[in-house]
Order: sequence, then C-alpha cells, then structure tokens
Amino acid sequence: MKHRWSKFVMCGLCILLPYATAGANEIPELPVQVHRSDWLPLLEHADHDLQKRLEKQLSKRLQWRKLIRNRKMAVGLVDLSNPTAPRYARVNGSKEMYAASLPKIAILLAAFDRFQTGKLKRTPEVEADLQAMIRTSSNSAATRMIDRLGGLMQVNEVLRNPSYHFYEEKHGGLWVGKRYAKTGPRIPDPVNGLSHAATVTQVCRFYYQLATGSLINPDASRDMLEMLAEPGIRHKFVKSLHERAPAAELYRKSGTWKNWHADSVLVWGPVWRRYILVALVESSNGEEILRDLVSLAENALQDDSE
Repeated sequence: MKHRWSKFVMCGLCILLPYATAGANEIPELPVQVHRSDWLPLLEHADHDLQKRLEKQLSKRLQWRKLIRNRKMAVGLVDLSNPTAPRYARVNGSKEMYAASLPKIAILLAAFDRFQTGKLKRTPEVEADLQAMIRTSSNSAATRMIDRLGGLMQVNEVLRNPSYHFYEEKHGGLWVGKRYAKTGPRIPDPVNGLSHAATVTQVCRFYYQLATGSLINPDASRDMLEMLAEPGIRHKFVKSLHERAPAAELYRKSGTWKNWHADSVLVWGPVWRRYILVALVESSNGEEILRDLVSLAENALQDDSE
C-alpha cells in the first residue's frame, strides 16, 4: 500500500483539493479536508435509502437475521464517495458489545490527545508501540501505552470528553476497562459491565472524523490514519478486500476473543469504493460472517437489486 500524505491541508480550505486534482481512477489523499461550514456530525447523515438497502442485504442470511434479532450482531456502513455528504446506515448501531482488541483505537486517540496537550512525548519507543498495538494488535504494546497514559481512567476520560464524545452514559460506546494483560485492575463500563467495549456507531464516528481530518486536527488525523494503514493481520474484512479490491487502501483495526468477533475498516479505493464498514458479532463462526459481510455491504453501496 502506498502512502501519499501531502501538506495541502489548510484550515481555511473551502474546496476538496484532492478531488480537484485527482483523476477519475486515482485515489484521493486522506484526510479529505471538509470545510467547517459543510461538515456535520455523522448521525446527521443517516440515509433512508442506504438503510433500506443494508437491511435488505443482511436479511439474505438466515443466521444473520437471528443474530440481529437477538442483538448479537451489529453493523455500521458509511458511504464516503462524497465526503461532504456521506451516507450512514446501521443495524443495532447503539448496541454495546464486547469488542476485544478493537477498542485499542481508543488508546490511539488518547495518546494523540496527550501529544497535543504535551502530557505525553512522542518518542521512538511510543511510536513503535502505537504501530505494534494497531497493525499487529500487540497486547504488550497496548498495555505499555495504557500505563504511559496514566492508566485506564485517563484513557476513558478522553473518550468521555465532550470534544470527542465516544462514550455515552446511556448507550455506552468505546471503552477500555482492563489492561491487555493478566495483571492489573478491571474497571467495567458503567452500561454493560464490559472490559473492552464498542458500538458500531461510535467506531463509525471515529473513522469518519479521521477521514475528514476532524479528529483532533488534520495533522493528527493524518498520523492516526498512517498508524491504521497496512494492517498486519490479514483475516476477516481484510481477507475479503484483498481479493475484491487489491488496489484499495485499507485503514483497519479488528478484535477477536472466543465467540466475540469485531472488525472495522476505512476502505479508500478508486471510483465508488470509498466507505467505512464496522461490525460486531457474537457467534462461533463470526470470522466467516465478517468475511461474507464485505460483499453484501458493497452490494448495498452499489444499489444491487439481486
């Protein structure tokens, strides 16, 4: 995967410069700067047509219908083919579920928040641990980062910060309630008592803000995207996407523990293949479900009538 980070991002930019310079088959650079007057929170981009198409595609699998009905499967999909007017659909979007290593993205955010405030130095050792924590899901690197940040409460304090709002007192959201180690305290989330939790809505928001350069600021968003690029574990979404879209750039974090399977990806490819897909599944064959989900999500994006 090629990195094409540029220095064009400027706070006063009023147009989508990558779209002005990129050809039809080229992949625009991320993050795409959306002028503040055009940017709206993701939940204000809920799209009725995409919602219907996503539900139609998910209903094709009998097992999935049962999992969704029992609130053991949640899916979020964001069409980013026009970043100024994204389209958002979700099933069980606010259902908080155990997400294993997926909430390591919350540790990534907390680290960059502390870089901005000067409370954490961006040393080579910190950079290496962030890379290992995201790309190969290193538990030891994640645990070291939690400790550097001051512990679990400090990480979750960032998630609850009104500037980010990645954890809601009513529905839950992203939560890191235990070090990724056998030792240390456990601080379960207040809603469902989970150690490592997520909702697809909050994870979709995380990627949407990164894609539009609005998570902390454009430079921080760019650097976090680079951490998420070139996933080192090629299963679930990534396995399917490498077969379907080998030219697409992937920004990804997943998680698995026993029957709990989680995956999230920002797909940035040519023409229409620019989207966010997030899923949480509690099932013994969750790996297979997540691989299969990619094709049906892309059907929904393309308005496949079959």
